[in-house]
Amino acid sequence: MTQQKLKTVLDQVLIQATHRHGGAPGVVAMATDRNGNFYEGATGTRELGLDSPMTTDSVFAIFSTTKALTGTLIMQLVEEGRIALSDNAGEYVPEIDELQVLDGFDANGQPRTRAPGRKITVNDLMLHASGLCYEFFSENDLKYRTARSIPPIMSCSFDSIRTVLLHEPGAAWTYGANIDWLGRIVEQQRGKRLGEVMKERIFTPLGMQDIGFRMSESMKARRVTIHDRAADGKLTPLPDLVLPDPPPMDMGGHGLYATIGEYMKFIRMILNNGAGPSGRVLRPETVDLMAQDGLAPMGLAVGGWTTSVPSLSNTGEFLPGTDKGWAYSFMTNRERAPTGRPAGSLMWAGLANSFFWIDRQNGIGGYWATQILPFQDAASYPGFVEFETAIYHHR
Repeated sequence: MTQQKLKTVLDQVLIQATHRHGGAPGVVAMATDRNGNFYEGATGTRELGLDSPMTTDSVFAIFSTTKALTGTLIMQLVEEGRIALSDNAGEYVPEIDELQVLDGFDANGQPRTRAPGRKITVNDLMLHASGLCYEFFSENDLKYRTARSIPPIMSCSFDSIRTVLLHEPGAAWTYGANIDWLGRIVEQQRGKRLGEVMKERIFTPLGMQDIGFRMSESMKARRVTIHDRAADGKLTPLPDLVLPDPPPMDMGGHGLYATIGEYMKFIRMILNNGAGPSGRVLRPETVDLMAQDGLAPMGLAVGGWTTSVPSLSNTGEFLPGTDKGWAYSFMTNRERAPTGRPAGSLMWAGLANSFFWIDRQNGIGGYWATQILPFQDAASYPGFVEFETAIYHHR
């Protein structure tokens, strides 16, 4: 298919996602090969009810797609021999050794806890196998936070990640505040805020400017409003819903704002085995390690999630029926995905319904961005699947 025909197909996917009944307010989507973006599209509006068309330079809260960048900084420390994945995380952030395993609640709703059988390692954190969770994916974590007056994760505070372990380290894959602790390790090793380290070691070498834990005035003017989808499907803009600025802590797990074009530069770096336009970010063998499934040797797999805060997330799963693992720090499909993505590819997502994938085998990747809560939105997520599928079927 010619480039123009592919553009026509992908444009139509975006138009359908925003114009069908109950569609997303607006979408930005991009796809790249190893050399550059071969598709960039934007449709819809930045905020329902306002004359603010979505553009390719619109700014999104990218939430958990922040994680792969923090994982990259950790792997740079591994490359330098400053830390090892097998190290106890408490060697660098002693507070993590204070975390207890939850053993249920007493008759008064107060938590019962005990010390874990072993210490949490850097590897546990990278693979989401420490036992840490998010309050919106666990009734028990939410109940524990409430009982102990621990702030929500969106407060972007250190106290928000000093919660409880839902199981022994290494016993299961449980998605949660692991990467925020890794951000603390980066700060401890580099002696700087996480955002400063990202700028020096990822953003500058890759030419990424419209990205950060704080937004410039220009970025604020282009920010996309997060919308709430009610149970009846009605969308309501939430213009005041933003992460704290400045954040008390640069949250390595969810804190970045960015344009999608800037994130594509990071995806291209992975596709090019760590090389960027202004120098190398990672060694090729490190990128190979980052793409390996770390859960398989532990006999673990990635499953779905159950919501405990329906306003933030639906209950769901990526690629149901497809065997999935976790790499450093991405989900990896152990078999070919229905979209056409080959086994061993990488992907992840952000809470407000943004999704990316990286296919090193074919040298392509993409990012689909909207700003809607709850997660795995009925319009946005199927749009992402259609977008990826169209690329594999028509390129």
